[in-house]
Amino acid sequence: MRWAVALLAAVLALAGVAGCGGDGAEPGVPKGATLMLDFSPNAVHSGIYAAQARGFYEREGVELTIRQPGESTDAPKLLAAGRVDFAVLDIHDLGIARERGLKVTAVSPIVQRPLASVIARSDTGIARPRDLEGRTVGVTGLPSDEAVLDSEVEADGGDPALVKRVTIGFNAVSALAAGKVDAATGFWNAEGVALRRQGVPIQIFKVDEYGAPPYPELVLATSSRMLEEQTEQVKAVVDATDDGYALVVRRPDVGLDAMLAADPALDRADQGAQMRELRPDLSPALFSLDLLREWEQWDIEHGILNRPIKYVETFVFW
Repeated sequence: MRWAVALLAAVLALAGVAGCGGDGAEPGVPKGATLMLDFSPNAVHSGIYAAQARGFYEREGVELTIRQPGESTDAPKLLAAGRVDFAVLDIHDLGIARERGLKVTAVSPIVQRPLASVIARSDTGIARPRDLEGRTVGVTGLPSDEAVLDSEVEADGGDPALVKRVTIGFNAVSALAAGKVDAATGFWNAEGVALRRQGVPIQIFKVDEYGAPPYPELVLATSSRMLEEQTEQVKAVVDATDDGYALVVRRPDVGLDAMLAADPALDRADQGAQMRELRPDLSPALFSLDLLREWEQWDIEHGILNRPIKYVETFVFW
């Protein structure tokens, strides 16, 4: 009798494997995946939230969980370790992570141009980047900030060495509003919008208008291992995300509604103002090898990267 019970158990186990597929999941059941944002939710993430709200990920067979980063979050390390499946990364951070040996790969651009800029108080007589010579400029302390500031001043015919720099962390809005600095590095879609909504007189100098190529500031990334082993799921997430951003470009209200439903603490007016600035640059696109080469050269020239990257391992050209 004992052998009959064992045989029955074996048959049931095999039936279970056959019914669930080789990975143990039932056919048609969405596979779980996590996506970590680069910052607290804002309009630049609207396509992701729209895709989730409209069921685009589920349509592609993915049950996506969106996570916000903590203060000490190191998204490239979490990706490489398999603790998250996808992450929105700054393209410079992606390059630095690759230099440090982390096997992470960008699978799609999120926004189609740099968001970095120098924001100056226009009531101080600063009308162009070279006017920053002799002025006090706040920076976060990140290498990319120094690159943005140097690139803009130099491209406008000024001497970056004559700019007085002070580290203010991520407090550009309060520092500029209080007049503690004459200018500061920041994102034109975030700090720039916030300052204008507060009525602070500012002039925004976008880095791709002063020396930098129009590289994609934010990218959707995954681990190289996941890309190799679960290519179909990665492509499914990319397709759903692209559809989400395409929808937001057509219907920005859909993105705003989805974000506010996910995070009611967000201010609709603030996010709407950001959306109006960002909307032209949210259309889905593929990576351009020529453009990435220009970005790499710019990063190396300004000390963000130390050596050329391996494009085939760092970016996916679907």
